[in-house]
Amino acid sequence: MFYWVVKAILWPFLHLVFRPWAEGVENVPKEGPVILAGNHLSFADHFFGALFLPRKVISLGKSDYFTGRGLKGALSRAFFSGVGTVPIDRSGGKASEGALRTGKRILGEGQVLAIYPEGTRSPDGRLYKGKTGVARLALESRAPVVPWAMVNTFEMMPPGRPLPKLGIRPGVRFGKPLDFSRYYGMEDDRLVLRAVTDEIMYALMELADQEYVDRYAASAKAEAARAAKESGRRR
Repeated sequence: MFYWVVKAILWPFLHLVFRPWAEGVENVPKEGPVILAGNHLSFADHFFGALFLPRKVISLGKSDYFTGRGLKGALSRAFFSGVGTVPIDRSGGKASEGALRTGKRILGEGQVLAIYPEGTRSPDGRLYKGKTGVARLALESRAPVVPWAMVNTFEMMPPGRPLPKLGIRPGVRFGKPLDFSRYYGMEDDRLVLRAVTDEIMYALMELADQEYVDRYAASAKAEAARAAKESGRRR
């Protein structure tokens, strides 16, 4: 219920101020489990990604969003709960298995699960290599995968910017469901998982018209942080 209350409040405001647009909404099945596999350009994706869908969209978010203290922590918990985020531990290893189990449970309930295969926001607006968790979920759950591409949200609210820029219209494109039935029963094959993930990322690249980078976004961020640190030492 809280999800729909938040959406009812946000939709008129966001529509009036930012005039968001959407294409291909009809490609999202009206019932049954669905995986929305999207690019992740900006914090603004949380606001505009699911606005046009008549179904509740659940996403997996890092547990840090729900553990803050004081007023800021309470507001963070309220916001992410309101936009359908379920907290998970993203530290890797057993935590990753826990995230997959949570995703399978959500899909098993016939709900819509949103996933960002890049694992983190793009540091520069380009599309980075996807992690194979999305492929495992798709093959194990046998849920259809709909590519979900955000457009213009990086320009509107790049990393580090606290408030979105006005005058930039954010958009979202939903591609046609991808069929991976030829790989069912092969979810333990790493080459298959890589192939499925790459097919999803290629569909996103075409939908979003983004430049693709064949490396993980987290690695690019870590390298940029090290370079900035070294540059600071030299000054």
